[in-house]
Amino acid sequence: MFFTNPFKSRLPEAEEALKGRASAIMTPGAHAAHGRPISPPFPEDVQLVQLGLGCFWGAERLFWTQEGVYSTAVGYAGGRTPNPTYEEVCLGQTGHSEVVLVAFQPDILSFEALLGIFWEGHDPTQGNRQGNDIGTQYRSVIYTDTAEMLEEARSTARHYGQKLAANGFGQITTEIKSGQKFYFAEEYHQQYLHKVPNGYCGLAGCNVRY
Repeated sequence: MFFTNPFKSRLPEAEEALKGRASAIMTPGAHAAHGRPISPPFPEDVQLVQLGLGCFWGAERLFWTQEGVYSTAVGYAGGRTPNPTYEEVCLGQTGHSEVVLVAFQPDILSFEALLGIFWEGHDPTQGNRQGNDIGTQYRSVIYTDTAEMLEEARSTARHYGQKLAANGFGQITTEIKSGQKFYFAEEYHQQYLHKVPNGYCGLAGCNVRY
C-alpha cells in the first residue's frame, strides 16, 4: 500500500509532535573548517541569526566562507520537539526546519548584506521544499534574536519580493520570526562539506540579485 506522509506538506499540531528528549544530542566543539567555537560565548561584536534555505550542508558552507562570519553551526529550529534527531526531523513530526546558526560581525558584514546572501542563495518562493528536497524541514526561514533584526529581515523580504516579482517569480514564503530555540544537529552534520568536499549540496538560487 502506498503511504503519503502528511507532514511533508504541513507542520504538526502539538498533539502530533514527537516528544523528543531532555538532553542535547551533541556537545558543541570547534568548527572543523577554522577551529573557532560553534557555540556561545562568542566575542562581544558578534550577532546571531538562524537561517534555513534547504539542506543545511551546502547552506552552512555558503556562510562560513563569507568575510565577517565568525562561526557557523547546523541544527534544527522553529518546531515543537526538544533536542530532535535528524531522523525525527526528516519524518516531519518535529516541525523543525534545517537551519544554520550564523555568528556574524556586523561591523564587517552588515545584517542586510548577510540576508542578501541568504536571499540569493536559494529560491524563497517554493514553500516546503528546495528543489528536489521536499518536506517542511526544507522550508525557508529567518529566525532573529531581536525585534530590530526581525523588522530588518521583513524589510529585506519586501525588497527582494519586488525583485523576484519583476522577474516572474511567485510570492516569498519565507517564515520570519524571533525567539526560536536552536538545537544543534549531530556532529557528523557539522561542517559536512568541509569533511566531505564532494558531498551533496542542493543550493540553487533564482539568479536574481538582491
